[in-house]
Amino acid sequence: MNPPTALRTVRWMVRDTFRQSLATKLFWVMLAVTAVCTLVCLSVDVTGDMPSVKYDFEVPSYLPKGEAKKLGEEKVRADGVRVVSGEATLGFGTVKLPLGRDRVDAVRYIQVWLAAFLADTLGVLLALLWTAGLLPTFLEPQSATVLLAKPVPRWAILFGKYLGVVLFVTLQAVLFVAGTWAALGLKTGVWNGAYWLAVPLLVVNFGVFYAVSAFLAVVTRSTVAAAFGTLLFWMLCWTMNYTHLWVTAHPWDGVTPASQFLLDAGYWVMPKPVDLGGIFFDAVGAQGFSAKLPELEAVQKKGLFHPELAVLSSLAFAAATLGLAAYEFRETDY
Repeated sequence: MNPPTALRTVRWMVRDTFRQSLATKLFWVMLAVTAVCTLVCLSVDVTGDMPSVKYDFEVPSYLPKGEAKKLGEEKVRADGVRVVSGEATLGFGTVKLPLGRDRVDAVRYIQVWLAAFLADTLGVLLALLWTAGLLPTFLEPQSATVLLAKPVPRWAILFGKYLGVVLFVTLQAVLFVAGTWAALGLKTGVWNGAYWLAVPLLVVNFGVFYAVSAFLAVVTRSTVAAAFGTLLFWMLCWTMNYTHLWVTAHPWDGVTPASQFLLDAGYWVMPKPVDLGGIFFDAVGAQGFSAKLPELEAVQKKGLFHPELAVLSSLAFAAATLGLAAYEFRETDY
């Protein structure tokens, strides 16, 4: 099979994936979620914020007005703490949040929740659930035999389908980030470019675990098995990743050399959702808006956290899993 034929097969499968997403209404469901989040961002308003000021000496502390009242505003001001009286509102004024400092921080706070929590954790898991049915449906004998009757390599068919799903999720991630970023920018005048880092990090996180979904789809041809098997595997990886971080952050004598070896092997072989979440946390600037996992922060302070290796080893696992899926697909008798 020459390369041009394989490339045409991959391209056709990518197009078929987008056609399938439209036929199953999945495209419109995910777009509706983006539309709702964009509408929420359009309802944001910031009033009475304190402009950022640059100082040549020690930067003063800030407190929201409500916190200052609890401590005593006169005492707070006497200690050199600036009281922030502004507030941010959501839902066209139905929800009010006191400002931590100024409108830039308010927008970053909202973006952190949208990107680091809603999209990176809940969004990825929902995307894995919603896209789990695309491959099993395609691999049903009545569907697959039509393609397999043609002289095309099976690996190109499977890889094209996998690539199509990842590109579909990439498009949805771009639309989500673009919509919420533009809405917040138009309403507040704050255009935070770092927010766009959410797109590649989300795609990597999704692509790693969707390789597992693809493998389960080939082996079982079951949407339920692909969906919930991937979620169970995600929880297993999270537990392994967290346990390794905990032992690294708090070494203790109860871990035998054999247990440590198995723990290290499991950590480096399996995907690392906690590490990927930590990279995401740092990239979108979530410091100061939410607490990082203490064990991850402790490992980072020790200089034992290697984000590049965490990403590369997770991608290597995805590539190996996709290779196994392609082999299984090639050996399957239709």
